[in-house]
Amino acid sequence: MSDLFSSTYNPDVLSCLANLSNDEVFTPPEVVNQMLDMLPKEIWNDKNATFLDPACKSGVFLREIAKRLIEAQLPNYEQVSYEINEKLRSGGELDGRDIAFQNMLENVIDHVFKNQVFGIAITELTSLLSRRSVYCSKYPQSEYSVVRFDNPEGRIDYKQMQHTWRNGKCVFCGASEGEYDREEGKEQYAYEFIHLDNPEEVFDMKFDVIIGNPPYQLSDGGAQQSASPVYHKFIEQAMKLNPRYITMIVPARWYSGGKGLDEFRDHMLSNNRISVIHDFPETSDCFPRVNIRGGICYFLWERDYMGDCHVINHKDGSILDESIRPLKEKGATTFIRYNKAIEILKKVTRQSEPTMDKLASSRKPFGLATNFSNYAETPSNKNNVELYKFRKNGWIQKADVERNDEWIDRWKIFEPYASPGQDDYPHLILSKPIVAGPGTACTETYLVVGPFSNEKETRNAATYMTTKFFRFMLLLLKSAQHITQKVYAFTPQQDFSKSWTDSELYDKYGITEDEQAFIDTLIKPLELSE
Repeated sequence: MSDLFSSTYNPDVLSCLANLSNDEVFTPPEVVNQMLDMLPKEIWNDKNATFLDPACKSGVFLREIAKRLIEAQLPNYEQVSYEINEKLRSGGELDGRDIAFQNMLENVIDHVFKNQVFGIAITELTSLLSRRSVYCSKYPQSEYSVVRFDNPEGRIDYKQMQHTWRNGKCVFCGASEGEYDREEGKEQYAYEFIHLDNPEEVFDMKFDVIIGNPPYQLSDGGAQQSASPVYHKFIEQAMKLNPRYITMIVPARWYSGGKGLDEFRDHMLSNNRISVIHDFPETSDCFPRVNIRGGICYFLWERDYMGDCHVINHKDGSILDESIRPLKEKGATTFIRYNKAIEILKKVTRQSEPTMDKLASSRKPFGLATNFSNYAETPSNKNNVELYKFRKNGWIQKADVERNDEWIDRWKIFEPYASPGQDDYPHLILSKPIVAGPGTACTETYLVVGPFSNEKETRNAATYMTTKFFRFMLLLLKSAQHITQKVYAFTPQQDFSKSWTDSELYDKYGITEDEQAFIDTLIKPLELSE
């Protein structure tokens, strides 16, 4: 039995699974262990400590937890088990000490798997995979399981749940009825943990630690494959259980809120119970070959902690910087991920200037959707407003514009709503701004910045938008692909009767050479198109 147990802990298989790219990303074993390292060391010696993974996929969290719990009770158990098995394979006989160790190992394994580690799988397939990883058998009542249960689930639960539809969406997770109301036998992705009013009913017990990597989003039936986040619902549900510790790895876009995340962000930043947060702007530092816009993070939430947070910034497989500071800086409504950015932000906001969000439009500035099709290919007396849209421009009438028609004959800037390229750094952050003269409008492919009084002011503003300073200030609030109006809220307006360079801006705000070098690591050069 111990030979089978020790031989199954091969992280290579789960490392391969961790490379899958989707919204249910598998976690590499090394990342799991980094998360477990945040927990206090004494918890591994507590035979009564209980652990729950409410979003089991590969079973790697429970597997690594079990290894630590067993190691705490039987130090070097894997090495001793290996030596005993080598003795048997070579035809040797076990002595009394070997037999005593085997009996102790069997008792410890039985206790750990039956009383300390628990999971809730997200699909039937992942329930089988998790049980295979944890118990060495998909069906832990079988003779091949390292610990024998009297049921086929062991302590890894899976129930096929149903969404509760109201007005086309699930009231629990926000999934689209049209997308997920599937025939019997097909996976509906109604995750058990977040489809219960009382999650404690699953195992009818309290937990000391809730840990995992929950699913990130589900289609909500909106346009252009719109999706709503669900990972925050796992965290909120975990908090309902009031464990001693919660640690999860999730997309970092909650830092700035956004779709369905504003209330969650405010709660996370203001309750002062997050003691540690590891931040990864480049997702590949955690999940190889996966790109999640805005990066990824994992954190430690402590029920009995109140105070500042140890923020660790990671880049290229190493720690870039770390600091102990409030998650919510004075006057800020979002989490500023970069420790080195805090002092720069303070220098800029100290001048109390109007900010660029007052000049940036909301989404769909002229009321025209990306797929607007009622346009002409060439201008005419009737169709005399040039429409900037995805790929090739067209021509429309003034009457086609649904709002802000007074902007048509003003000078303004069109800025693509989606940011360019991958989120590896240094990064452009912003696409090249387009100087648009009178007689122009745009679809929601763009936001409008302006309008301005004349062409000179417009070009000066567009040049300002290409500076590293400007795009760095945007980055502090950018947590996803889209550059929304609120992303401009930290960026100060300037006197646009003149042009601005980075050198002038750095002098104005007292940005030091070290701070400039830091900005250079994040922001690529960008020149204005003529």
